[in-house]
Amino acid sequence: MSVERPPSLFAGVEPLEVFVELLADLDTDTSSTDFYDRICEAICRLTTMRRAVIFMADVARRQVRVVGAHGTGLRQLMTLEPSAKLLSTPIAQRALLEDQVVVVSEGIERQVPAEYAELLGVTTLVCTPLSAAGRAYGVICADRGGGHFELSDGERHLLWTLGKTAALVATARNATRQQERSRRLGERLELAREIHERVMQRLFGVSLALTAATPLDTEQRERCRGEMQEALSDLRSALQRPLAPEAIPTTTTLADELARAAEPPGPPLTVEWDDGTVVPAELEPLAQSVLAEALRNVAKHANASEVKVSVSADADTLALEVRNDGVHTAARGTGMGLRLAAFEALQHGGVVEFGPADAGEWRVRLVVPVEAR
Repeated sequence: MSVERPPSLFAGVEPLEVFVELLADLDTDTSSTDFYDRICEAICRLTTMRRAVIFMADVARRQVRVVGAHGTGLRQLMTLEPSAKLLSTPIAQRALLEDQVVVVSEGIERQVPAEYAELLGVTTLVCTPLSAAGRAYGVICADRGGGHFELSDGERHLLWTLGKTAALVATARNATRQQERSRRLGERLELAREIHERVMQRLFGVSLALTAATPLDTEQRERCRGEMQEALSDLRSALQRPLAPEAIPTTTTLADELARAAEPPGPPLTVEWDDGTVVPAELEPLAQSVLAEALRNVAKHANASEVKVSVSADADTLALEVRNDGVHTAARGTGMGLRLAAFEALQHGGVVEFGPADAGEWRVRLVVPVEAR
């Protein structure tokens, strides 16, 4: 009797490539649901499974909840009340304690909560541990859409490997987000400390002088006025601290980037450039960044038949607007790129607006003063 051998290390390159393909285009602010949905999709693409659900422990709430799914409605699963007992079911306990893929066909109602088995119509269930480095995060439950089946040794090993890979990817993502939160907290603390030391001290001194019993003479009033001006200047300086990375110097122009973007295979690009409009050199990186992010969002979130770009200016401001049709109804907000571009625009005294425009259209608009520079 021949036994199917586990996949070789070389064969494992394909699963890694699929994980990279599915996860590489996720923005850093992508929701956890989208992130884990992609992992479930990768598992179904690489194996014979048709449905996959990830259950993870929420330590803070002492619950086990559904964080991602593929092949089945996540909304249906969300209607089931979270419970701390889900990872204590026999099938999950065995998978986590033995660190192996468990397949159950007989007595499924005793292996998982009855409401899950009834909702999904499960007859044979595969449970894969989601663990790495001795730490358990949850389990991945999957099946072939209902009905009994047998799992080969090779696919069992592949599922075990994918569980480890998914756990490592989730760990890396959580660590990255934690570092980002720590960095932002540090920036907020530094801002609060600077405002306290440079602004509040001055305002406190002025308040003491103004509440004195004796009236202020001319010299004292002038000193209070000077302290108020210094406090406002310090506050303005603190609030103008860069919130986005410094713009990378560019060797091209907005006009050149528009000409390049108009080339196939992208959607038809219509450009309206008002006569006499000149983009100042110091605003070129910002304008090109907004254009690039707007076009990237068009490619990711729309099936556009046309993209309209307008560039205009008056005596005080420069305006760049990008409009497109064919917005996907499932598109969720915007990514980190435009938010960072909005922060960069603030450093130039400008704003970036984005959102729905006319019916079925999406608009990204940059308005930035030119005189202030």
